Amino acid sequence: MAFFSMICCRKGVDRKKEKQQPTWRIFSLEELHSATNNFNYDNKLGEGGFGSVYWGQLRDGSQIAVKRLKVWCNKAEVQFAVEVETLARVRHKNLLSLRGYCAEGQERLIVYNYMPNRSLLSHLHGHHSAECLLDWTRRMNIAIGSADGIAYLHHHSTPHVIHRDIKASNVLLDSDFQPQVADFGFAKFIPDGATHVTTRVKGTVGYLAPEYAMLGKASESCDVYSFGVLLLELVSGKRPLEKVSAFLKRPIAEWALPLVSEGKLSEVADPKLNGKYVEEELKRLVLVALVCADNRPEKRPTMLEVVELLKGESQQKLSELENNEVFKYPQFAVCNDESSGIEESSEIIKEK
Repeated sequence: MAFFSMICCRKGVDRKKEKQQPTWRIFSLEELHSATNNFNYDNKLGEGGFGSVYWGQLRDGSQIAVKRLKVWCNKAEVQFAVEVETLARVRHKNLLSLRGYCAEGQERLIVYNYMPNRSLLSHLHGHHSAECLLDWTRRMNIAIGSADGIAYLHHHSTPHVIHRDIKASNVLLDSDFQPQVADFGFAKFIPDGATHVTTRVKGTVGYLAPEYAMLGKASESCDVYSFGVLLLELVSGKRPLEKVSAFLKRPIAEWALPLVSEGKLSEVADPKLNGKYVEEELKRLVLVALVCADNRPEKRPTMLEVVELLKGESQQKLSELENNEVFKYPQFAVCNDESSGIEESSEIIKEK
């Protein structure tokens, strides 16, 4: 396959830079069988449409997570190639690092660093949610760290990268609850000078920007929209879509925007916080989330601007944010539950 030739060539070209970059390598299938105890069920961390993720331990004692594609097919091969290529190109503390990959026979496996605190999804809605481990400080760190990682993809990676699947299950948490954005199977490289790419719609309903869901126009702004939804989810503890009838779902922004417009910010905060948050930070985070989730792509900020706003580095920009027209003239959208035209992401549906 041409992809593997490219990876090998890239490895040779970058040899002079090897000391400056974290390394990845090709794993043998035998080595990964040994590390995961033959992909034992007890080692399974989660599973989804793509296949399963297993915990493993290498001979040097380091812990890894191994994504094993369920069935070999052309689509799975493409997703595998895209993810490995993207991870091999990008290096940032808030992006999940590639440890390596394995491609033997019909087996396709990707090896990452193991994240002991699993995903943000598991803490907001999964089996870790009852433990209430996400205090306000951790939530702010997750918001800023995730934004930093996405900003790197959009503005500092060469070529620039659109993730196309920003959501809670794709934000993993290390032992200190520092976030790392993961799962680049749907990522797209943006050529220099291009404003967007037109492509088949992929991702997760509830996080998709309207112009992308309807027209297939993928841009950095689509990731910004998804990140806005993620921020609201992080602040409120609510899911991206709330069912309002048998066929209709209400986006989280439609729930939050009237509350913010009426000055009821405290009602947006997750009840599990028990009021223990910094009011100015809560306000900042919610306002940023809502301008990111604006239905009009031209009104959304860039991820560099998002990082600056979340960190509160400019009082002038914060004032402009508070006076944004979106809070005076709210625009709502109710999602029809029929989404057959969208290819769902490789979300971990079930975590052990």
